[in-house]
Amino acid sequence: MKLKLHFLIGLLSVLFTTSVCAAAETSIYGGIEIGSKGIKMTVLDVDNIKKGKYTIKLFWTENIGIAKGIAKDGNLAKEDIDKTVATVLANYTKMLNEFKIANENIFIVGSSGVAMAKNTQLLADKIYLATTKTLEFIDAQTEGKMLLKGCVPPQEYSDSVILDIGGGNTKGGYVDVRNNDVFVFFPLSVNYGTITLTEAVIKNTKKDDLSEFKEKSFGFLPILRKQIDAMYASNPEALDKKKVFMSGGAVWAFYTLYNGVAKSSFSKFTIENVLDYDAVLKNNFGKFEELAKTDKEIETVLKTYSQKYLISGSNMLLVTLEAIPDINNKKLFFAKEGQIAWLVTYIAERSKTVKKIW
Repeated sequence: MKLKLHFLIGLLSVLFTTSVCAAAETSIYGGIEIGSKGIKMTVLDVDNIKKGKYTIKLFWTENIGIAKGIAKDGNLAKEDIDKTVATVLANYTKMLNEFKIANENIFIVGSSGVAMAKNTQLLADKIYLATTKTLEFIDAQTEGKMLLKGCVPPQEYSDSVILDIGGGNTKGGYVDVRNNDVFVFFPLSVNYGTITLTEAVIKNTKKDDLSEFKEKSFGFLPILRKQIDAMYASNPEALDKKKVFMSGGAVWAFYTLYNGVAKSSFSKFTIENVLDYDAVLKNNFGKFEELAKTDKEIETVLKTYSQKYLISGSNMLLVTLEAIPDINNKKLFFAKEGQIAWLVTYIAERSKTVKKIW
């Protein structure tokens, strides 16, 4: 009853706020992404989306692991749905009130990892009741396309592949540039991500023991490699691309813990860097815990992901890269703007000034 009352009050508040925000900024956009590991909020000030000119006014996250139940019974847990809806409502109202964003400029989406659940309609219904906004779920193919369009510079399209390691799954793809600059997108995806892989391993452990988790994670690698090989086999030209753009929470965690905060949109790394990081993560985790005492960025990573999640994310990253032939001669980049790629693409596709060539 309290939850229903909370929704009603929130709904009335949103309706009132929408009616009085006549002076809402038309160039400001807001995005709320319900991901497997957390909810991500973005506020963009768009100058010229066609030319990729925009400013990230603010980006923040709320750590709610809504996808934990998917590996157990295929459903989102009711308590996680309720927490998610309350968080979405609070941040949606914040965008309307504090940032004066026009209602039509706010988008709420569910990631492809969350979309894997059987009871997504329940989440969508509750989001609509709380905000009057329709929750759109992005499938893995669409999300992969959005990642490439929102992350990779257009001049790099023909020779690049992008892969995002999310909480629920891993997705991405590449394009084939045809005559008249028509781009044909080829998707890549596998139904394992940081959370789903962790939960799959935990199902095979008898007790909540880190050493057993490490052992079972190692034993799970042949299954993971088989899945990754099948992903690449679905569109094998991905293996020929010379540039590999990586995004997602697992990659952010690796890059931040190993190199510190990324200072550019595209930061280079090597497979050796990942191997070194993986060794410290599994054998000397205390090093990161000690660094977190004086480094806020590292502290943020460790508050976001437990060691088990980090191990799963590292395994996903290593297996995904090691399956690529001649990986030592590829150019690898951490695309740190991956978290807002979908929003940039949403805005671009809704802009009448942008020519649609996909």
